[in-house]
Amino acid sequence: MTAQDAAPDAFGVRVQAEPFDASAEAEAMTRGRVDIGAVVTFAGLCRADLAADGTTLTALTLEHYPGMAEEEMSRLIAEARARWPLLGARIVHRHGRLVPGDPIVLVVTASPHRGAAFEAAEFLMDWLKTHAPFWKKEDRAGAGGWVEAKETDDLAAAKWTSRKPAPSADR
Repeated sequence: MTAQDAAPDAFGVRVQAEPFDASAEAEAMTRGRVDIGAVVTFAGLCRADLAADGTTLTALTLEHYPGMAEEEMSRLIAEARARWPLLGARIVHRHGRLVPGDPIVLVVTASPHRGAAFEAAEFLMDWLKTHAPFWKKEDRAGAGGWVEAKETDDLAAAKWTSRKPAPSADR
C-alpha cells in the first residue's frame, strides 16, 4: 500500500467539545496495518501559565468557525500529504471552556519512516496555530481577554513556506 492508497479513515479532522483519547486515536489509525513504521502523536494541553501581571490562567475558552475550521484543517492535512509519504494523519481540536490540564489539540501522523512522521506533525501544528480559525479567550483572576496572535507562532509556520522535506535515509 502506498501513501496515496492509504485507508481513507486513516485521514481526518474533528472539532469537538469532548476530551479525546490520544492512544485510541493512534491505535485506530494503525489497527491492522503493517506498512506503518512510525506514528507521532502530539497533544497540546491547557496550562496554568503565569502572566506578566502575576495572574494565573483559570480557564481558556476556545471558539471556532464551524465548517470553516474543519475545511482548513482538512486542507492542512492535504498539504502534509503532498509533502510527506503519510499513511495517516488526524487532527482533533476541542472547543468550549477548558481548564488547566485539559487536552486541547491532538495531531497524529503515520508514515513508513519516523522522519516524515515527525516533520509532518510539526508542520501540521505550526500551520494549525496560524491558519485554522480558532480563537482563545483567557480567564484569569480579576482579568482576562482574547489571546493575540504570537510572532513566534508566525515564525514557526513561516519556515514551512519555502521548506520542503529534506532527503533522509530514514524516509
